Amino acid sequence: MSAPAGPTPDRIMQIITGGWASAILGSAARHGVFDALEGGGDAKSVAGKTGISTRGAQAVLDGLTGLGLLTRAGAQYRNTPEAEAFLRRNKPSYLGGMAEVMSGSLPEWATLPEAVKTGEPTAATTADMADNDFWHVLVPAIAALSFPVAQIAAERLQLPKAGAVSWLDVGGGSGVWSAVWLQANGAGQGYQLDWPLVNSIATGFVGKFGVGERFHTIDGDFHEADFGDAKYDYGVLGHIAHQESPDSNIALFRKFRRGLKPGGTLVINDFILDEERNGHPFAMMFAAQMLLVTKEGTAWRQSDYRNWLSAAGFTSVDIVPTPTPSTLVFAK
Repeated sequence: MSAPAGPTPDRIMQIITGGWASAILGSAARHGVFDALEGGGDAKSVAGKTGISTRGAQAVLDGLTGLGLLTRAGAQYRNTPEAEAFLRRNKPSYLGGMAEVMSGSLPEWATLPEAVKTGEPTAATTADMADNDFWHVLVPAIAALSFPVAQIAAERLQLPKAGAVSWLDVGGGSGVWSAVWLQANGAGQGYQLDWPLVNSIATGFVGKFGVGERFHTIDGDFHEADFGDAKYDYGVLGHIAHQESPDSNIALFRKFRRGLKPGGTLVINDFILDEERNGHPFAMMFAAQMLLVTKEGTAWRQSDYRNWLSAAGFTSVDIVPTPTPSTLVFAK
């Protein structure tokens, strides 16, 4: 008997159970399941290596296989190439930390219907979290998203040939941009402005790349801090503008314009939509994340950035897509 013609509920069911998928992946990452599967293994061996229950191991292994992250032959499970690349803890591309953060935020996402109704955030915001230990989890977790984008930007700017340049990374988090750029340019000096706790995390993170002696931190809130006058060759603003209001972004870009040397370039990395509000699926869903945790943030459009940068005194704006959910903006 042939299947009925017309739409099926499969994609809708996949979306409905998206929270299950996030929880399964986050649990596996937290307990090191993908590392335990190096060379393959069954539920009993994974339980022994990770300290979780055999029943729990079996449930997670089945779930990960259903999600396409493991393969199975009999009782033996193995990581797929995708899982090997992005879910092994020893890889710079590791996304398991982000999976842990996302699965842990599921209770906050349960409040989204109220945020949709009121237009006001219903989850905890980062405004009062300068000293929160949460940053120890989040900051390294999201670094992997910026690795390839920072490399793309370094190549476009020809940083390896740029000589003794310096840059200011505002709200730089883990310091991943400086880690990548300092490796690309052996004479460069990286400066990061962020909260003291975040900067301490970044110092340790960048130090692991062997370039820590050229990485400098400035403790403070970027809303209030002075970026100086004509001090830097480059400015970096990664995943900050989405949480700010239009007026706040214009003010921020003006401080960058003043802080850059003549001919200097501001590099913005963010989830950006086109004029029809289309873009990478992650970027399009990100607007709901901003509704949940900010008063005015969203996934802004390309024209928003062009208008704000023009108002701030930048005369040249180049918007460049990347193979990731992020878009790069180069402004002079």
